[in-house]
Amino acid sequence: MKTTQEAITGQEDMGDLSTPYLALVQFYKAFNHRNIQLMSENWDQSDDIAMSNPLGGVKRGWDQIQQVYDRIFNGQAEVYVEYYDYTIHQTDTMFYAVGRERGYFKKNHQEIQLAIRTSRIFQMSNGTWKQVHHHGSIEYPKLLETYQKAVLK
Repeated sequence: MKTTQEAITGQEDMGDLSTPYLALVQFYKAFNHRNIQLMSENWDQSDDIAMSNPLGGVKRGWDQIQQVYDRIFNGQAEVYVEYYDYTIHQTDTMFYAVGRERGYFKKNHQEIQLAIRTSRIFQMSNGTWKQVHHHGSIEYPKLLETYQKAVLK
């Protein structure tokens, strides 16, 4: 198993979305460019998908997950994350990536450096990878508390 340290930022060329790496690039491009259409293309559009994060709790189905991204993309805060220190584990019909995100949250002259443990699961659908699950956990309890206070203000 090879651990990759070079970060995925979303600035990479997307090319052929049939590879796990490029499916991850698509996600970070959508997130860091606040592109809800591209985010929708990255996720499977079924009720079986799920996302679990420190602020949104557990969301199921694209309708609930989209609401979380809409709040981020249309909110007052600027949020940027990149994926690094990750491994990709693949079968013919699914892959999962386990790694870390680093980045920042900026709002009202306050900036918080983010450190998030992140796992993503994708399933092959019609020749392209579609995200079906995401789990993120803030690395440190004090950082989680600071982030939650800033976001929930």
